[in-house]
Amino acid sequence: MIRRLVPAVLAVAALTAGCGSSDEAPPLDPDKLTIYSAQHKNLVDAWVKGFTDETGVQVQVRQGTDSSMGNQIVAEGSRSPADVFLTENSPAITVVQDADLLAPVDQTTLDQVDPAFRPSNGLWSGIAARSTVLVYNPSLVSEADLPASMMDLAQPEYAGKWGAAPAGADFQAIVAGMLEMKGEAATSAWLDGLKKNAKVYQNNIATMKAVNAGQVPMGIMYHYYWYRDQALTKDGSKNTKLHYFKNEDVGAFVSVSGGGVLKSSKHAADAQKFLAWITSPKGQAAIAASKSMEYAVGKDQPSDPALPPLASLEAPAIDPFTLDGPAVIELMTQAGII
Repeated sequence: MIRRLVPAVLAVAALTAGCGSSDEAPPLDPDKLTIYSAQHKNLVDAWVKGFTDETGVQVQVRQGTDSSMGNQIVAEGSRSPADVFLTENSPAITVVQDADLLAPVDQTTLDQVDPAFRPSNGLWSGIAARSTVLVYNPSLVSEADLPASMMDLAQPEYAGKWGAAPAGADFQAIVAGMLEMKGEAATSAWLDGLKKNAKVYQNNIATMKAVNAGQVPMGIMYHYYWYRDQALTKDGSKNTKLHYFKNEDVGAFVSVSGGGVLKSSKHAADAQKFLAWITSPKGQAAIAASKSMEYAVGKDQPSDPALPPLASLEAPAIDPFTLDGPAVIELMTQAGII
């Protein structure tokens, strides 16, 4: 089994890419609670406003991607100005976790979140979730002819018939779930199949639009892109439908967005309060109100009514703290995908 790469090595490419780089970002106010965030800006803005309105704590946000933010924190180490780290997918926060930079989350905060959507080690908490789906164009492929499992897409009969965005953190989180469920050999074989069979797109939205335009019959992505487009113009999704693999298939993987408090936080009490607030009923209600179309993960907290209930997705049970993002990057590099 490939073990995690040293995160600081991975940080070099992420930092030089510019997104989230402290060299380019405006200076931070040391008196404010500082959040490094890879989450959707509109959702984080709603969380910050609600938290500040209720507590009076002033907050500043440095925005980036999962990899840039996570690797920047590791590169900064105990000198990081970050108090809180919010991700879209959990592999980014496990990089920070494995560098021993996270403080344990208050148990009362963890108790607010469904156990299926938080790590067993208690070093961070789930804050939202998103489901893997197969988007397909019914004019090009019937529902009866869809693959029974996401693993089947590596077979020769699906060559040129599906698309994906393997360079993105979203897709890499899906592969991390596969690695945990199926192991290195099966994941490597599937990635080889992806290299041969899949059409590569820049991101999930481009994948969906390609399926919608009839460029490719189907594609792997997260659910919320489709639901957001459906709630607006439907320009990128009107010719498509979603297929949920269910049956605890690899393709039913639900990715957990993480939130954690840095050990080095200069505002540790307020950082814990912020994490407690966003996982509270008020914070989780903001997910639906923001129209991000992500899932709420708080106990008994409803998501947007347009979404199928999380419990109905029959997702595989995976402890999110085990997902190995750097190992996925190494496997994808070996396969010639990235």
